[in-house]
Amino acid sequence: MDRQTFLGRFQHARQVSAAKDFPLKEAGKPAAVLIPIIERADELTVLFTQRAKHLKHHPGQVSFPGGKQEKSDHNLLHTALRETEEEIGISSQLIDVVGRLPKFRTISRFEVTPFVSFVTPQFTLKLDKNEVDNVFEVPLSHLLDKNQHLIHWVKRGGHRHPVYFIPWQDKTIWGATAAFVRLLSDHIN
Repeated sequence: MDRQTFLGRFQHARQVSAAKDFPLKEAGKPAAVLIPIIERADELTVLFTQRAKHLKHHPGQVSFPGGKQEKSDHNLLHTALRETEEEIGISSQLIDVVGRLPKFRTISRFEVTPFVSFVTPQFTLKLDKNEVDNVFEVPLSHLLDKNQHLIHWVKRGGHRHPVYFIPWQDKTIWGATAAFVRLLSDHIN
């Protein structure tokens, strides 16, 4: 799939259905992530971060760049772009945001908005080692293939909730990050 094909599928008129997320009793803390798609010579890839292992919350987990909305952020898109530059050094000038997916509520009481974007491939990474240990790319075709999505059902509060897993080489994309990928796959396919 190339950029034009992706955009044709992503920007169709069909509404993106919300995923089954964690039911919060009150509004979640606003947060945003960037789903960075990179147009490589032979394929589209998606960039992921691996959180620093010393972090209190979600150490070592695979995620997208992003975080909670700060008071100084103009909006949630600003949050995603600011966090991307802070965490991995990619300036908003290299990012073309093409849309967003529905908000997703997490068990950690965040309400996350994922923004889908294309990133100019000529970026230079500058990792904030206080937040990110590693970055890696996964072919978009692998991520959109639902045969690669594993589902584990957990029971909380008398209700069943899906937890998604997407293996890639020696990494496992799971939880909210995998749910964002699944939302994107549902929308594109």
